[in-house]
Amino acid sequence: MASTVRRVKLGSQGLEVSAQGLGCMGMSAFYGAPKSESDMAALIHHAVGSGVTFLDTSDIYGPHTNEVLLGKALKGGVRQKVELATKFGLSFADGKWVAQGNPEYVRAACEASLKRLDVDCIDLYYQHRIDTRVPIEITIGELKKLVEEGKVKYIGLSEASASTIRRAHAVHPITAVQLEWSLWSRDVEAEIVPTCRELGIGIVAYSPLGRGFFSVGSKLLENISKDDSRQYLPRFQPDNLAHNAKLFDRVSEIAQRKGCTPSQLALAWVHHQGDDVCPIPGTTKIENFNQNIGALSVKLMPEEMAELELIATADNVKGGRYGDNISTWENSETPPLSSWKAA
Repeated sequence: MASTVRRVKLGSQGLEVSAQGLGCMGMSAFYGAPKSESDMAALIHHAVGSGVTFLDTSDIYGPHTNEVLLGKALKGGVRQKVELATKFGLSFADGKWVAQGNPEYVRAACEASLKRLDVDCIDLYYQHRIDTRVPIEITIGELKKLVEEGKVKYIGLSEASASTIRRAHAVHPITAVQLEWSLWSRDVEAEIVPTCRELGIGIVAYSPLGRGFFSVGSKLLENISKDDSRQYLPRFQPDNLAHNAKLFDRVSEIAQRKGCTPSQLALAWVHHQGDDVCPIPGTTKIENFNQNIGALSVKLMPEEMAELELIATADNVKGGRYGDNISTWENSETPPLSSWKAA
């Protein structure tokens, strides 16, 4: 199959990826029961054959099972064709999420991911959430050693504030920052996106379809399973969802005029933010993957971008991105380096 997916550079250190990636989380975790390994391997192979070679996972997906799935799927020469990204630093214990960034944890997590993925080197290794107990310089210092040892090629951060990004980048170049960016999550535009651009850091947009909201709107909740975590998110609660459905209706109207689907329009809007932005929509179905690829062909005029941005305002979205039990960039500040006393 001929590739129709353009390539983009992420960051300033040489990483080149497909302009759209594939988020693999939903194959194994959080969005209902884990999917068939053989079906997911087929999807991954289809994605790579289509030119989508930037694959995104994390050790918390499963936990661990998504990395194992990718490791199996990348056998037989597929590994050489992909840019493989995984993450560390988030665990779930006693009913709450815990971020960890001390050096021993960073190294142990990397070694474990290398084994599960069955690879010698991770292309892009993100800190999934910022440990607010450990100076970011300490965490990045250990990641820098992993780069020097050839176990990691490029370093990334996820859900990090502008000041955290600056401090990290001063220790070792950050290649990419992963953040939630979509028509209903635009808070990063004020400070984080400009900071990344100033420092030459690539931007990886997760949940660019609002966790599936921009595919089917409020109907999403009618079709998800009882063990799908989206039903607990603030934006999907009944009152909020009824309000947010109006945003989906407006996006649908514009999509109809454009001759594309709402999800393609929402994805195209992210693509049009710049060549330094790579969205990573997730899916478990080849037909949905193919539809997502179609977003790359949707061209938006400046007036269409302006129209979308006029309706996609904070006022038109009710509910937070997450509940109170998980940290985001808004609470990712770490202590000063001078406060650190190694254990």
